[in-house]
Order: sequence, then structure tokens, then C-alpha cells
Amino acid sequence: MRYAVLKLPRESDTALNYGIRRVPLLRHPVYAWLGLRPALAQHTAAEHAAFGRWASGRRILVEIGVAEGVSALALREAMAEDGTLYLIDPFHLSRNPALNFMKRVARRAVGSHRRGKVVWIEKFSQDAARTWNNSIDLLLIDGDHAEAAVERDWNDWSHFVIPGGVAIFHDARLFEGGWTSAEYGPVKVVNRLFRNGNTPGWTIAEEIHSLLVVERSR
Repeated sequence: MRYAVLKLPRESDTALNYGIRRVPLLRHPVYAWLGLRPALAQHTAAEHAAFGRWASGRRILVEIGVAEGVSALALREAMAEDGTLYLIDPFHLSRNPALNFMKRVARRAVGSHRRGKVVWIEKFSQDAARTWNNSIDLLLIDGDHAEAAVERDWNDWSHFVIPGGVAIFHDARLFEGGWTSAEYGPVKVVNRLFRNGNTPGWTIAEEIHSLLVVERSR
């Protein structure tokens, strides 16, 4: 098994369930690197399938927040053969930057499929945005979950998305058996932008588990 996705409902209010008993004991990414567990997704099987559907045939894709690389793998498996997937993550949380097992696991997971091209940008998203000058077909926002950080990612990156392109917010809605709450930064941002307010040129295209997908019409 290359990766494991979250199972619903959760077994408790504190534990996420991957359906593999040893995962709670082997959470550190070093265990994935050693082959003692698969790479862990931070999303469900339904969300994984949604990443693939929305990525299908798209040529320029950007993911903010990569973790162990499972969502990036879903995008790469479905994007256009001549597409490019840009993965933005500073991988700054490792206690040992020289080893950085999360980065190693992510690169191995994404590299397990060879469709298109992958460009790794090891920067914080706001720093990467300063020099970005390319159009985007699909934008996945899954980095810093603080409300201000999510809104900053939206403001920094959404104007690069072309008409017909999509932006996907992860951990952005409440759902039965899920892990999100009304206090989550992504939940607050999408409620303000797309539910309680009106963001011109953008409409909600799909909602599934914690994902909210918005499409640009103009």
C-alpha cells in the first residue's frame, strides 16, 4: 500500500482513523520512509477521488501545503500528460532539517507516478507568490490553517486562476463524522467569501467532506 486515506467516522473526538492499527504508534514520517507504514493522507477517499476529478486534464496546478504528498499524488495521477504540478511547502517543521523525513516521504510518494512534470518550491506560500507570474488551472489551498493565513493565500494566488479554473480549499467545511469545527480558519474564510458574502466571478462547484471547490467564471 503506497498511501492510506482517512476513514469515517472518527473513532473518537481526538483520533483520526486510517483503518490501520499500527498508525497511531507510527505517526512520525520516519516510519513511512522505512516502509513500516504507508504515506498518510490528511483527507478521505472521497476527497482523494475529487482531487483526481478536478485535476483531470489540467496543465498548470499549484498545491500549497504538501505534507506527505498524497494529495499531490492524486493530482499528478490525473493531470494532463504535458502538465506541471507546482508543490509549495517549506518543510520547516522537521526537528532535523538535514534528514527531514516528511520531505523525503512526500518526494517519494509524488515520484511514484511519472505523469507530467513536478516543480518543488521549498518556500512559504507568501514568499513564492512574490515572484509567481504564471496562470493556474487548479489551485489547492492546504497550507497554514490560521484564518489570516488562508485569506492571505487566497488573496495572493486566486487572481492567477484562469476562467474555468478552480480553487480547492481543504478542511473548509463541517461534515458528519468529520474533524473540522466552526473555528477552523479555512471554514471561516470560505463562509465569509462564498456563503455569507459574494466574491464576484467565483461560484461553489462542489462540496465533499471537508473540501470546498470554487470555480472561476470570469
